[in-house]
Amino acid sequence: METLELQPFQHPVDAEVEIPGSKSYTNRALLIAALADGETVVEGALFSDDTNYMAKSLRRLGIDVVEDQANARFTVQGCGGKIPASSAELFVGNSGTTARFLTAFVSLGKGEYVIDGSKRMRERPIQDLLDGLEALGVDAKSQAGNGCPPIRIKANGIRGGRTFVPGDRSSQYFTALLLSVPYAREDVEVRVVGDLVSKPYLDMTADIMRHFGVDTRNDSYNTFSVQAGLRYRAQPYHIEPDATNATYFFGAAALTGGKVRVQHLTRESAQGDVRFVEVLEKMGCGIADVDGGIEVTGPEQLSRIDIDLNDMPDTMPTLCALAPFADGPVTIRNVAVLRLHETDRIAAMETELTKLGISLRTWADGIEIQPADTIIPAEVDTYDDHRMAMSLALIGLRAPGVVIRDPECVNKTFPTFFDTLARIQPD
Repeated sequence: METLELQPFQHPVDAEVEIPGSKSYTNRALLIAALADGETVVEGALFSDDTNYMAKSLRRLGIDVVEDQANARFTVQGCGGKIPASSAELFVGNSGTTARFLTAFVSLGKGEYVIDGSKRMRERPIQDLLDGLEALGVDAKSQAGNGCPPIRIKANGIRGGRTFVPGDRSSQYFTALLLSVPYAREDVEVRVVGDLVSKPYLDMTADIMRHFGVDTRNDSYNTFSVQAGLRYRAQPYHIEPDATNATYFFGAAALTGGKVRVQHLTRESAQGDVRFVEVLEKMGCGIADVDGGIEVTGPEQLSRIDIDLNDMPDTMPTLCALAPFADGPVTIRNVAVLRLHETDRIAAMETELTKLGISLRTWADGIEIQPADTIIPAEVDTYDDHRMAMSLALIGLRAPGVVIRDPECVNKTFPTFFDTLARIQPD
C-alpha cells in the first residue's frame, strides 16, 4: 500500500481502544530475559519490526526465543549472562533500541560482533555509547569512523568501573549500559555529562530491572550505579500498552470533541509519555481514570499551549497534529533530540505541515504552530518514520484530502494502527 487517504470523522468519536504492548518495555524485557538464567515468558508483547529485529538478533546470538504472535507472547531461554555465539552479524533495521541495547549486550560475550542497520541507522549517532563502553573496558568502534553504525565489538566481557556519557543525545545509551552491566566484573557507575533528555525512560528501565531482581541507584539523574554480581531472575512478565501509541487515540478524542478509553494503561505507569494526558488537560480535555484505564474527553475548542516536552519528546508529533485546531499558537520547546530520531522530526513536521497550508516557525530545539482556518488537501511524506505517519493521520480526522504516503511504516511499532483507527470511526 503506497498511499492511504484518511476519511474525516463526521461525529465525535466514542470508543474503547486496545493498544498493543509497549515497544520500549518489550525490547527491554527480551534483553533481560536473554540475560537471566532460565525461562521467561513475556506476555502482552508487541510484535512489530523493532521487536522482530531484537528477537532475530538474540536468536543469531544463540539464545532460544520462541514467538507466539497469536497470543502476543515470547518465551525466552536465558543464558545466565553468557553470549552463546562467539561471532555474529546483526542487522537491526532502523531500530534504535535494538542497536543500542545490543551494543552493550554483546560486549558481555567473547568474540567479535557487528551491528548494522538501514541507511538512516547508519546516520544515527552512537559514539557516546561506544566511548562509555570503552571506559568500562570494551573495544567497540564505528567501522566508518563517523560515530555511527556499523559497529564492530571485539568482546571480552565488561570490566566495569566509572564512565561518563553526555546526556543530550539519547537516554537509550544509559539504558543500554544499565541493562547489561549487572554482569560486569566490577561495580559500574555511569555519570551524566550535562542534562539528561527523556528522563522517564530511565525510570522505565529501573522499573523493569527491579521487577527481575536488579536494583539501580539513581542520584538525581546525574549518576547511575549498579552493583556487580547482581543477576536477573527468570520469571513471567506482562507488557503494558504503549503509552506513546495511546497518544494518537487520545488525540482523536481531543480533535473530535469525543471520548476515547484506553484499557490497561494507568497514570501510575513508569512510561513517561502517559503524562501526555496532562498536556491535553491543559488544552481543555477532560481526563478520567476508569476501570484500570484512562479516558480522554475532547473539548468544544482546544486551547493554545506553550510547553517543554524534553521529558516526553516522542509526543511532539502528536501535539503538532492537534496544534492547527487550537485557539492560538502551540509552542513546543526543548526537543532538539528529535533531530536525531528516525528522521529529523522538527524539519519533517515543518515540511509536511507547510504542505497542508499550516503556518509555523521552527528553531534548533522547537516549533511554534499557528491555528489554521483551512487545511489544504495534500499527500504528506512520512520519511519511513512511524510517528510521522500516525500523527499526520490525525489531521485527516478533521480535514478532507489528507493522504499518507508509505502508511506501512507504522509496522515499526504499531502494525494495526490504521485498522484500529478505522474501527473507531463513528457511524
